[in-house]
Amino acid sequence: MEKEVPYKTEEYYSQKIKESADHLFATLVNRVSAYDLARVRDAYNLASEAHSSQRRKTGEPYIIHPIAVARIIAEELELGANPVIAALLHDVVEDTDTTIDDIRNRFGDDVAFLVGVVTKQKKDKYDFSKQVDNFRQILASVQFDIRAILIKLADRLHNMRTLDSMRPDKQMKIAGETDYFYAPLANRLGLYHVKSELENLSFRYRCPREYAALDARLQKEKSEKSASIEEFCNKVQQLLMAQGINVRIEVRYRTLYSIWRKMQSAECDFQHIDDKHYTRIIYDTESIEQEKKMSLHIYSVLTDTFKERPGSVANYINAPKENGYQSFHVKLLNAQGVWEEVHISSERMTRNSRLGCAAERTEGNVKSWLVKFKAVLKDVAYHNKEMEYMDGVTSSFYNDDIMVFTPKGQSVILPKGATALDFAYEILGNDGRKATYARINGKLSSVITVLQRGDCVEIGTAYNAIPDPAWMAHVLTYKAKRNLRSCIAMQPTAQYKCCQQCHPLPGDEVIGFRSPNGTITMHKRNCHEAIKLASQYGDSIVSVNFEENSALLYPVRIHIRGIDRYHLLRDIIDCITEKQNLSITKLTTSTTDHIAECTIEFPVHSAGELQEAINSIAEIPNVDEVYRVSLC
Repeated sequence: MEKEVPYKTEEYYSQKIKESADHLFATLVNRVSAYDLARVRDAYNLASEAHSSQRRKTGEPYIIHPIAVARIIAEELELGANPVIAALLHDVVEDTDTTIDDIRNRFGDDVAFLVGVVTKQKKDKYDFSKQVDNFRQILASVQFDIRAILIKLADRLHNMRTLDSMRPDKQMKIAGETDYFYAPLANRLGLYHVKSELENLSFRYRCPREYAALDARLQKEKSEKSASIEEFCNKVQQLLMAQGINVRIEVRYRTLYSIWRKMQSAECDFQHIDDKHYTRIIYDTESIEQEKKMSLHIYSVLTDTFKERPGSVANYINAPKENGYQSFHVKLLNAQGVWEEVHISSERMTRNSRLGCAAERTEGNVKSWLVKFKAVLKDVAYHNKEMEYMDGVTSSFYNDDIMVFTPKGQSVILPKGATALDFAYEILGNDGRKATYARINGKLSSVITVLQRGDCVEIGTAYNAIPDPAWMAHVLTYKAKRNLRSCIAMQPTAQYKCCQQCHPLPGDEVIGFRSPNGTITMHKRNCHEAIKLASQYGDSIVSVNFEENSALLYPVRIHIRGIDRYHLLRDIIDCITEKQNLSITKLTTSTTDHIAECTIEFPVHSAGELQEAINSIAEIPNVDEVYRVSLC
């Protein structure tokens, strides 16, 4: 059932609409000509008339949405008149009697093109699914003008900001699309703030209980650490002012989704996650040429006083990320003995980090990205019978990137988490299938070794090499997946079972997906596969009630870390078998320098029973942390 919204009068909405529209016009008055401002007002009048009888799920007049999208385009992305006009009109063709020709006659070919790209095409039969065909239409616009994608991102951003009025199944569908497609696309366009907000809103609506729990813990930590952070910032300010360096300092907390993702990646709890915030030092210079010199000067001043963490420097000024991000990163030890992550950036870098490709939108500064994107889109489209279209696109572009090198110094940009095998296919093309081993920084390594930023990689090949089908689980890039997939035999149709990647338990936040043969597969709502399915086949989502059954057990694996002592392992085993009445199926343990680590597998009836066991083990003296790890 959709949420009820409090009644508001028409006078209230009229005033709200007027204030929002006036704010839009005021934003543009000093940026566009009087002629273009008049065109924007005309577009607003047309949108108001076309949507006059429509309401949003919130009960608000529909015109509030296109005004909000136009304001994101004008205020947050700082685009010009035509994209703002297109944003005001982005739904009129899809939802009203207004046609593209009407828009072309009134506002010109450019606006008509932008509105046409963001208008979903209605078909009797979709090539893949309604959602995937819409994604393809959006991506195709890259070949002509990137502004259309920015309008679509602004549209999605406002929809996510107002998603609380939707039913839970619709929230999951829209959140899944956002996490799988729109947020990573924003990241690839350098729109870090848009990407972060989209990811975080998606997390909030997919897993509201987990989101709320993390939010409470983060607010508590902010309160506890505010004094030490302020002390660190004041010290930094004093040191730089003493050297005649004028800066402004910002403390930025990472989003709850970013923190949650770090917890999953590091396989640890909230308490043991570092870098929940970072300190940004922002300076101004007269020219781009002075930026590196000023960043290094600030770094030098600070490290004369603060200890720096060895290996923590990341120079994104000399080697920007593929989306154009630049800054100088380092970690410094504060007075409380905690490493503070510091980003040293110019005002230009900071603005570009916010606006991404919209900051200096010339053919030059996005050309290399567009050329690569167009080439892969063409390749993916050609091979779409061998591989799902969206898998090809997302694996190529929708990850943070790293830069690695060949022995001759050639730089290669790969997704973060890519392996030497991804590298092999990137530099050898189809001959990547001949890869048998790698030398990473001179060390002999497996081809499925995950690469780190700055690695020097050499690939060893053999003429008669046969790729191992198991390698499919160890590659990220489209090239590697497409080539390896041809080596894997047709997989049998999956039978009904819980997802074998996320292993949901009764009591977890779960969602179901109905396959064409009627089988329902359950996933945890944070499962990557569930997010992908929700983004492409949202109509197959079904509500599931995954209740505990005393006759059914589900395997789980936990990891325990603590300070070794006499009978520590016995106490842990007793806690599981005697106190919790659970049967251990596998146990491995090791102790190094008095630090004991133990991995235990046992079956449970529910997520609640697992959490009870974790909580009980955590209370054992000398146990420092306990957390669930994947069975895969």
